[in-house]
Amino acid sequence: MNESANRHAVVVGLFVTLGLIFLLGGILMVGNLHNTFKNKIKVVTLFEDIGGLQKGNNIWFSGVKIGTVSDLRFYGKSQVEVSMNIVSKAQQFIHKDAKVKTSTDGFLGNKILIIYGGTSESPEVQEGDTLEVAKTLSTDDMMATLQESNKNLLAITGDIKTISKKLADGEGTIGKLLNDNSVYANINAATASLQSASVKAQQLISSLSGFSSDLNKKGTLANELTTDTTVFKSLKASVMQLQHIADTASVFIANLKQAESNPDTPVGILLHDKESGANLKQTIKNLESSSEKLNEDLEAAKHSFLLKGYFKKNAKAGTGDSLSK
Repeated sequence: MNESANRHAVVVGLFVTLGLIFLLGGILMVGNLHNTFKNKIKVVTLFEDIGGLQKGNNIWFSGVKIGTVSDLRFYGKSQVEVSMNIVSKAQQFIHKDAKVKTSTDGFLGNKILIIYGGTSESPEVQEGDTLEVAKTLSTDDMMATLQESNKNLLAITGDIKTISKKLADGEGTIGKLLNDNSVYANINAATASLQSASVKAQQLISSLSGFSSDLNKKGTLANELTTDTTVFKSLKASVMQLQHIADTASVFIANLKQAESNPDTPVGILLHDKESGANLKQTIKNLESSSEKLNEDLEAAKHSFLLKGYFKKNAKAGTGDSLSK
């Protein structure tokens, strides 16, 4: 009887022991507490505001969970020292210049720590090292920024409202342009003038293009003026002759003015002495009269019987010569 009772107690004890073992294993697997028995290193960082971070929150690196928050305590005046237990396998990938920031874990909103960055030139993190905290915007900062943006949008909306009212009332240059037909007519006329000027400019460019093409065509005046040295020399000689004539005329006029101003010269006497001028005029008249009388005497001599034959003979000889020519 006693032996049967002892056997029953042993069996119950074995089942209880197995149940405890399975229960402990399930708790470790569900709670992910098996990491507790892995080799870890302790790293700290200093936050100004942990934003609700708690002991036991997860730590991530490149999307992989590498540890948990082991302790939180105040440091200095207003900072919080966060101790992190990181598995030793991740130590070789985390460098001393890596940074730490807070974030949330999916839709649940649990706070987590994220380690990121770091360069290969910096050595890997060691036990007790302090990692730098990255500057991140908190919810309050984002709300303050949004509030400031809303104020700016409100001010811009007010300005737009004021401008649109002025446009509707016809104030300002654009308002007058939108409401005053005369302004539009003036702009339209100015546009037409610009188009006309553009057409004339195009015609001028075409004319210049035609003239420039004539420069390369042989036989044209423009081509001869630019390429034929003979024509150029002839024009140059003509210009020099005209210049010489002009210089001579200038000298002559200058001498004439000088002689006019001097009453002792012949020209000055003729211009300033009335008696000399009158005598000269009378002399010219006498010469004309004498010339007329000489012509009359010659005409009378032609018709005299003594010289009539002589003049007829000369006239015949002159006619024969002209016919022979």
